[in-house]
This record gives sequence, C-alpha cells and structure tokens, in this order.
Amino acid sequence: MIKILFYDVKPYDIPGFEKFGKERGIAFKFLESHLNHDTASLAKGYDGICVFVNDKIDKEIIDELYQNGVKLIALRSAGFNNVDVKAAFGKIHIYRVPAYSPYAVAEHAMAMLLTMNRRTHKAYIRTRDYNFSLNGLTGVDLHNKTVGVIGTGKIGKIFIDICKGFGMNVIAYDKFPNPNYDLEYVELEELFKRSDFISLHCPLTEENKHLINKDTIKLMKKGVGIINTSRGGLVNAIDLLDGIKERHVGFACLDVYEEEGDLFFEDRSGHILDDDTLRSLIAMPNVLVTAHQAFLTEEALFNIADTTTKNIVDFFNGNNNSNEVCYLCGNQENCKRKRKEKCF
Repeated sequence: MIKILFYDVKPYDIPGFEKFGKERGIAFKFLESHLNHDTASLAKGYDGICVFVNDKIDKEIIDELYQNGVKLIALRSAGFNNVDVKAAFGKIHIYRVPAYSPYAVAEHAMAMLLTMNRRTHKAYIRTRDYNFSLNGLTGVDLHNKTVGVIGTGKIGKIFIDICKGFGMNVIAYDKFPNPNYDLEYVELEELFKRSDFISLHCPLTEENKHLINKDTIKLMKKGVGIINTSRGGLVNAIDLLDGIKERHVGFACLDVYEEEGDLFFEDRSGHILDDDTLRSLIAMPNVLVTAHQAFLTEEALFNIADTTTKNIVDFFNGNNNSNEVCYLCGNQENCKRKRKEKCF
C-alpha cells in the first residue's frame, strides 16, 4: 500500500481521492493544514505527499522532505510555480495535473466578464430588497468588441471559442503561437492598445511576473476590462488598484491574487483583513473577486483525483508518465522526459 500525506484538504477533495485511492492501492492521510516549515516534518514515514497551489515548497522544505524519505510530490494542480523544482531535482520527483478541466476555468472567466459587464451581481442584491431600479446597470454589447487573450493553451483556446460564440473579435498573444489555430496573433503592446477586454490564460514565470503593471496599463484603452483566472502574480495588484482609481481600468475580474496563500480557500469572515490592497480591491464597485474558484466543477474534481492517483501509481510502479516536471523540462536538449525517461 502506497502511503501519501495529503495537505490542505477541503471537503470536496475527499470523495474522489478516497474512491481512486481505494481502487489503486493508495492510503491517504488527510490534513487540513498547509504544507509549510512547521508541518513538513509530519510527512516522515510517508512515501509521498499531495499538495495544492497555496502550499509553498521551497528548498528548505524539500530538503526536509527528502531527509524524511519522501520520494514524490504529487501536485493536484496544473501550475507548479509554488515549487522550487530546481532544488527538488535529484531528490524528489514532482508530478502535476496538466489539464483537469479547461472548460471549467474558461467558462468561469466568461461568467466573470458577463457579471461585471451587465452588473447581474448588483441587480441580484437590489431585487432582494425589492429595488427594481435599472440606474447604474448599463453594460455594453460584447458583440464586435475586441478581446485580447494572453495564452492560447487549452484553457485560452476554449475561452476564445466562447468569445467567438458571442461574436467578439479575438486577438491573441502567446510566446509560442500555435500555427494550427485560426487566430490573429499580435505582440503584447498591440494587444494592450487594441483590446476592450483582456483575459489572462498563461502560466506564471519569472519572465511574465507582473505582466499587468502601471506601464502596460497606460498602453490600454480607457475603460478596459481585465480578467485573471490564471495566477495572481501576473498582475501587480497595487498598480491595478491605481489604474482603477484613476478611472483608466473600467473593471477587473480576479479569481486569483498574488498574496492569496493565507486567505483563499478559508473562511475569514470573522477576521480583520490585514491585506490593505485586497481589501481596497474588494471594496471597489467595479472589481469582482472570487477565491480561486474557477477550477471548481464536479468534472474537474473527478479529473484531478483520477490523474493525481494515476501519477502516484505510475511513479511507484516505474511507468513512463508525461506529467513529471523538473527544471529541465521542455527548455533544454538534455530533458530526459523527451526521451520517455524519468527526470532523474
């Protein structure tokens, strides 16, 4: 029986992982705690750990896990920017879930755009108080508006298809444009200047951290709408807040936030929020914040549990699996994964 310590569990995680764990010979121990410097020692005696996006796995934690015999970090997410993959190389193998439900995230991005454009959240609150006034609820037709999509992977492409269904004009930027997509690829500066709405669908890297900042916001149209369902670090939240205060940014839809780690996925309703920037953003009438909710569909939860448990079994059975990641993956000639081998 493979023993896996499962950090940062939520009630919606348990059914799928218990089901697939039982079927595939994995014994999960579920913890509500995040993985951090205080809880890393709890993994002693386990074959591997399972973590989510707000578990921070730096070199010190990796070294402690390695010394305690942990062989595998199973991410139940697509992104791995929260893991020091270079420090893990040669010690602990890392697997991820590259695509649990691109439809879930793309659909949530469009839901946020529609909500902010047509003020349906404000209309709901009004009518609950029998206020049937339409003042202040005017939106715009999405038809013929230009949406700039940054990142044209699976999620970005599905979001583009949804936008085309609304009759929107789509322009896109990707560091590696897909020649098989019928898209108008443009450089970032042009995308910022032409777009009525901008939606982010790219991973977070050192190169694109704070892609949305005071300088790029200045390039954008007055009244631009910004949607981020990818990673919080793509947006400099302070610069975004300034852009909103200056009436340059028309609205912002944020499912992610750079400093979300100790906030999102938890009930903080009885606490004072110390994060002044997030508190100010939430207070803005033209900002919609959801707490990293975009992935949360029944289909996505099923796929996350299915793929994560397959990753675990494949690793311990020595099977080839393309979901392994390391700091060499995809960017150097000596990437072993390209040769269908384990990373080390």
